[in-house]
Parts: sequence; structure tokens; C-alpha cells
Amino acid sequence: MTQNTGKTEDTGQRTADVAGISRARFMAGAAAVGAGVAAVLPAAPAAAGSRREQAPGGPRRRGPERRGLTHRGMVYTVGAGETPGTAWSERRMRGDIRVIAHDLHADTVEVTGDGVERLTATADEVAERGLHVWLQPTLGDVPEKDILEHLAETGRHGERLRRQGARVTLAVGCEFWLFVPDIVPGADVLERIENLRKGTFDLVRMQRRLAAFTTKAAGVGRSVFRGSLSYAAAQDPAFENVDWNLFDIVGIDYYSYFPRRAQYVNELRTFLRWGKPLAITEFGTCTFAGAPEQGGMGWDVVDYGKTPPEIKGGVVRSERVQAAYLTDVLDVFESMNLYAAMAFEFVTPDSPHRPDDPRYDLDMASYAVVKPLKDRPDDPGSDWHWEPKQAFHALARQYGRHRPDAAYKNPQ
Repeated sequence: MTQNTGKTEDTGQRTADVAGISRARFMAGAAAVGAGVAAVLPAAPAAAGSRREQAPGGPRRRGPERRGLTHRGMVYTVGAGETPGTAWSERRMRGDIRVIAHDLHADTVEVTGDGVERLTATADEVAERGLHVWLQPTLGDVPEKDILEHLAETGRHGERLRRQGARVTLAVGCEFWLFVPDIVPGADVLERIENLRKGTFDLVRMQRRLAAFTTKAAGVGRSVFRGSLSYAAAQDPAFENVDWNLFDIVGIDYYSYFPRRAQYVNELRTFLRWGKPLAITEFGTCTFAGAPEQGGMGWDVVDYGKTPPEIKGGVVRSERVQAAYLTDVLDVFESMNLYAAMAFEFVTPDSPHRPDDPRYDLDMASYAVVKPLKDRPDDPGSDWHWEPKQAFHALARQYGRHRPDAAYKNPQ
């Protein structure tokens, strides 16, 4: 998610850091907490029953007639952009959604980010293409009241789409402990991450405040939206101890790496104990050798303190590694008959590919499946286009095998 998560009135160093971290979205933020904090986390709660009816397409019989994921999707992030050249464009968005539907063969688009007009325009296009809209407004570093109003306005639009016949799921947000002020100490996302790494926070207080805000957000979601409700949580259930009774679908941002397939299965089974559909709301890796082992912290190979930002050390670009990880974990999700999986993400405009100069090839630190290329690499206002990576083609093959012929009959 591209967000303005920092205070740009600070020093140039600070602004560069905020822009870089914003671009990377702090995926799987629990990875930033570190082993020291994880060691003191309490055990996760026992399974509990749902207070609502099971979501459509929920936990399914494991019979041979129903195998694999119900929904195969792509995360599409909307935001203001960091430069005039990468600002959100309705024209670009429409073209991207068409490609996601017809070339990538996804049946779901997770529309996430901030800005109600950007979110709703993108959701409209996804619905027009006949795809499942996974609508996830994610506004950060503003007062709670503003975050909840942003959610309510977006959710109302999702309900209008649903009543018009579109398939819509509303996710009330993403990893609130990181983006919502006063849950973890810190004036912005960067300070919160630093406090988490240092352990300079009260875990009990954090979880109490997180639970209170999550309950508020779920209440707002229910008040404006009558379809299935979800939330995107960090994958450590002891750290982000979500009460999934509040939601119809369990949502997890998943960036684990294991050498053996069975280890993924064992970890993912912990999220099935609630007896609800499990959606992988994000999964992916960056575009360099060794990136899967870095999990949600792969973005950290960029030194944003330099102008322009550059790749640290001897990182080696590898589209093959990215593609292999995506297909490997997707195979696990399919084998477990999970409800949905959304690859993170389609494009990261502010991380351009520099084939002529690996030191400035910021796309290596991107989780996107397409690579942006500027017409004039050193001009912030330059126009740009994207080209597919190996990961795009790998996902298209896997998704395409599961799309019925009828899915290709959407209007142009």
C-alpha cells in the first residue's frame, strides 16, 4: 500500500526514509518485531464459534468435487503516488484491471490503499469486469475518527456495488497496530517499527488498544455493509491476537519461508481452528536471490538515506526466484482448499527497474509482478510503462488452469 506515512517537514533523510518504507508497505509487519519480542508473546486463544452465519463459499467439504482455492487474486494498491509521474491515473488503472482479468486470469482483485475516490473508482472497474471485489480501505497516521470515516464511506460504496449484483467482500483494514496511532507508541510508522524492534512498548497495553480499535472498525463495517466482512492481520496470531468472531473470513498477510512444504501446511492450519474461511490477503516476495528468506522485510535491501536511493551490497536480481516462491506457496494454498489468495502486488510505480544500472534497480526490492520502466530514468516526472516479470507469467499459468471458459466472456 502506498501511503503518506511520514512527516515530510522533517529532514531530507527522514523524508527519503519515509517514502521508501511507504513504498514497501511494511508487508508482514510482525517480521519486524524480531525474535526477542516474539519470545514473550502469549499463547493464541482457543478456537471459538462464529456469532454470524458462515460466509458464502466458506469452509468446504474436502471431497474431490471441490478442490483448490475458491478465489485467486491480485492486490492492486491505489495511492497518491510519490512523484507527479507516478500519481494515480484512472486511465492506467483501467488498463491494469483489464490485464489482471484477461491476461493474468485472476478472478479477484484486492483493491487497497487510501483515498475514497481512488478506491471506489477502482472497485467499480473491477466489478464492471465481472471480478470479485475485495475492498480494503487502508488509511494510516491520521486520527482514529478519520480512519473510521474513510472506512465507512468506502464500505457504503461497496454495499451499493453488492446490491447491484457485484461480488464484494469488505476488509475493514490492514494490520491496525502498525498504521493506527496510539496502539504502538510512535508518531508515525517508522517510529512504531523502531519501538517494536527495540521492545520499547507494553505488549498488554498494545493488544488491549488493538482489540478495542478492531472492534470499532468491525462495528463500522457491519453498519454500512451487509456482505462478508474480513480484516488483514499479521501472520503471528500471538502478536496480533484478533478476535475472529468479529469477522466472517479470516484474513492473513502471509510472507513465511520454509524449506519444506509440510512446514507451510502446519503453520497455516493454525488459522483454520476458527472454523471460518481463510483468505491469504497478501503473499509474495521480492525480486532477488535470497528474497524469500527475508519474508516481509525484503524491501530493506534499499538504502533510502542516499540520493537517489540505491540497492545495498551485492544483491543479485532474480525474477526466477520470485516466480518460484509464488508458485510454490500457491500450490500449498491450493492443496489446502483455502478460500482465497491474493498475490502482492500488481505494480509498484515508485520502484522502477533499471536494467542498465543494478545499483539503482529499485524493482529488486519490489514485490510486484510487473516492472516499471521510465522513459527518462533520472526524471521524477518521466512517463513510464510496465513489463511483465517471470512471476506474472507463472501466476497467469497457474490461475489460468482454474478459470472456466465462461470467465473470459467479460465485456471489453
